[in-house]
Amino acid sequence: MIRLGMFLPPLSDHRWKLAAQVGIRNAVCRINPVYDPFDLKSMSAAQQGFRDAGFEIAALEGDQFDMSRIKLGLPGRDEDLGKYRMMLRNMGKLGIHILCYNFMAGIGWFRSRIDIPYRGGAITSRWSRDDVPEEPLKFSHEKLWDNYAYFLKAVLPAAEEAGVVMCLHPDDPPVPELKGYPRIFTSAPAFRRMLDLANSPNAGITFCAATFRAMGEDDMVLIREWKDKIHFVHLRDNQPVPGGFMETFHDNGPTNLAERIKLLSELQMDVLIRPDHAPTMFGENNDEPGYAALGRIFAIGYFKGILDSMERT
Repeated sequence: MIRLGMFLPPLSDHRWKLAAQVGIRNAVCRINPVYDPFDLKSMSAAQQGFRDAGFEIAALEGDQFDMSRIKLGLPGRDEDLGKYRMMLRNMGKLGIHILCYNFMAGIGWFRSRIDIPYRGGAITSRWSRDDVPEEPLKFSHEKLWDNYAYFLKAVLPAAEEAGVVMCLHPDDPPVPELKGYPRIFTSAPAFRRMLDLANSPNAGITFCAATFRAMGEDDMVLIREWKDKIHFVHLRDNQPVPGGFMETFHDNGPTNLAERIKLLSELQMDVLIRPDHAPTMFGENNDEPGYAALGRIFAIGYFKGILDSMERT
């Protein structure tokens, strides 16, 4: 079953209203710092706020607190891992069964330009290695793998007990180094290594299709390979540019997104899909590049049209 969702802030604003008006019922969110992910009462209040507006929290996404000590292997990470386990237990008690997480150390998802003129005067973003020269590594890739293995060993048992599937998001952009920090989840072999390392039914994948394509991977092949591990899908499209890519509207990139959605249906996958980054449109500010509302609302209508055409054929 394919379910559509949208990334929404933890408190109601115009994005909640727009999402409700286009029929979205599944919310994806990062609840901090408004709500405390370690406090069941606070998390329950977050859930109730969404329910009162007609939404259900289908997934938590992103770092719900500062995970620097965990990712970098610094003193204090065991204390933070204890908090992470508490968050997982709270999620299980509230029936929130998908956690989208990443292991990007030092720097999260990143674009080198966020002011690129695009169709009709919209503003989009790009990543290009030409804009951000490589720097010497602060520590090794294997050190980061060690930190990741330590993290999995500490939290996966709690996820299994809580019934939460931890869905790993690839590094975005998928480059081996970013401003001196190593990046490890930049290829399909790295995800196979993760699945072998985790060896758990609760270790899953957030399939950010455009990021896998930016790796040079065939995302259609990977969907088939990992169909039992993909629980959450991010859909956007990229236009290749020198040294990287530029983000496009969902209907205006080189990729046939309808084929991807059709494949998910043909494989009878139970997945939550949300539109990923979209350009900033007329009348919107560019304070949150990729996450202004209108481009993602347009994408929801685009996805609904694809799903409706599939049902009618």
